Amino acid sequence: MYSGGMSTSERLIESTRELLWERGYVGTSPKAILERSGAGQGSMYHHFKGKPDLALAAIRRTAEEMRATAEKVLGGPGTPYERIAAYLRRERDVLRGCPVGRLTMDPDVVASDELRAPVDETLDWLRERIAGIVEEGKEEGQFAPSLDGEEIAAAVVATVQGGYVLARASGSPAAFDTGVRGLLSLLALHDHTA
Repeated sequence: MYSGGMSTSERLIESTRELLWERGYVGTSPKAILERSGAGQGSMYHHFKGKPDLALAAIRRTAEEMRATAEKVLGGPGTPYERIAAYLRRERDVLRGCPVGRLTMDPDVVASDELRAPVDETLDWLRERIAGIVEEGKEEGQFAPSLDGEEIAAAVVATVQGGYVLARASGSPAAFDTGVRGLLSLLALHDHTA
């Protein structure tokens, strides 16, 4: 249940975000949303057309939050290598998985162009942002000219998303941390400032 200071529509969105992360789209019933949010029965339909509309608002919010969190680190201080390393090492609830990445495994989200769009846009943004940082590092002579920014960005995103899966499968964040260390050691080989 949420505090009374949050509007009903905000409570509905936040509840839906959590339930989508925990249970997926099918498991996120209107009843569960109402119970979690503490909203009255008519509230959901007063603020949203229905479950798909509310789910879209929740997915968009999750995607925006992920981009903002990533940008704080990727746009922060340090060399391109240090910024990528900071992104990979930032604090995460590894065993819960990625709230955006988990949506890519939800057949109902993937089947809906509308629900999938914020997920695709966020992952595309992340790859482009990291690719730009790699290119910046190459221009500054910090990374080897042979590095391909798009390939490194894809490897970073794959390491994070795959790390979540491996950590959840083993019940330990160690697998995530090992994957991050491995990728950073490979990237360090191309970091001319190290």
